[in-house]
Amino acid sequence: MANAVEFTARLRLGVVGLGRAFTLMLPTFLADRRVQLVGACDPREQARRQFEQDFDAPAYEAIEDLAADSNVDALYIASPHQFHAEHTRIASAHRKHVLVEKPMALSLAECDQMIADCANAGVRLIVGHCHSFDTPYLRTRELIASGKFGAVKMIQALNYTDYLLRPRRPEELSTAEGGGAVFSQAAHQVDVVRLLAGGRATRIRAAVGNWNPDRPTEGAYTATLWFDNGAFASITYSGYGHFDSDEWIGWVGEMGKPKNPEAYGGARLLLQQVQTAAEEARLKADGTYGGARYVTPTSDDDTRVFQHFGPIIVSCEGGDLRPMADAIMVYGPQIRDRLALERPTVPRSEVIDELYLAQFYGVTPLHDGEWARDTLEICLAMLRSSEEQRDITLRVNTKATTF
Repeated sequence: MANAVEFTARLRLGVVGLGRAFTLMLPTFLADRRVQLVGACDPREQARRQFEQDFDAPAYEAIEDLAADSNVDALYIASPHQFHAEHTRIASAHRKHVLVEKPMALSLAECDQMIADCANAGVRLIVGHCHSFDTPYLRTRELIASGKFGAVKMIQALNYTDYLLRPRRPEELSTAEGGGAVFSQAAHQVDVVRLLAGGRATRIRAAVGNWNPDRPTEGAYTATLWFDNGAFASITYSGYGHFDSDEWIGWVGEMGKPKNPEAYGGARLLLQQVQTAAEEARLKADGTYGGARYVTPTSDDDTRVFQHFGPIIVSCEGGDLRPMADAIMVYGPQIRDRLALERPTVPRSEVIDELYLAQFYGVTPLHDGEWARDTLEICLAMLRSSEEQRDITLRVNTKATTF
């Protein structure tokens, strides 16, 4: 891992969009000495003022000005989904390496253009954060690759959250504009099961749930995904805010922090405070960087474990593996074992590992444009499969995570 490498240079990073995604990544940027935030852009004046105050660095209104800044090595594109392709084009045109949030884009054509733009400019393209960066899944992948447990045969992954009840902008409740659980959440699960299955995805059958007329987009889905090595995976997600599957992860939340089970229904109660779409959008903005309810991250590594995306069981020929937030549970033929994971000192440092190794050591990243394009193809196929009520054959033709 790069965080064990003696580094001699810092990656000078500019941030495109100071909203929710940046708010979640900020603890990483503050704690990881390999990264220096040297600029940002955002349409919100209060967010720009906060950034300039916090980092003594310029914050622009337009991405073109940030991309033209000679002090920037790479851009972290954390803007809304529908802007990823255009913002990547601008970044690559200015010879900036790109770390773009998931989903990579909203269409395969946009993905292809992003890959071509970065390749033609000779810059790196990494897509994340998806939870397939998380150490518990990477370590589980290493255990599978060891051959000790035989081939992967089946994966079960599920996650029940309050995703759809959190404050949203109007486009986040429109599937056509990149909203809904398939674009925002399936990208995590699909990435994780692809990482662990080790083969090339060939076929999918899915059903999606759109059950709340006040939140008119997918809030749930279930799908079966088949791979060319004989493995298959079942992925299920619900964001309707009833059962919370973190109960099965020892009440550790997705971000690796302890969770209070008595806070049940909090998202629904907060949402009841707003009456209009504009009020809801303001409520979301208030909770992100520079907003009225924004809370600056504090150093609390003593309570942090690794991030996760719900309960997952990997069934191999010779045993089952269950990645957790702080360990990997191993269920072998005669023994049940718990492989503890050392607590992280930097949250989401795995993202910086890939970015730093690609930039300074020329290491090809796992989560590159081709990888993320294949994940988007699968997500789009989920929507089509549900609509047409049939299996969809996948044309995923790039790298599989072979062991």
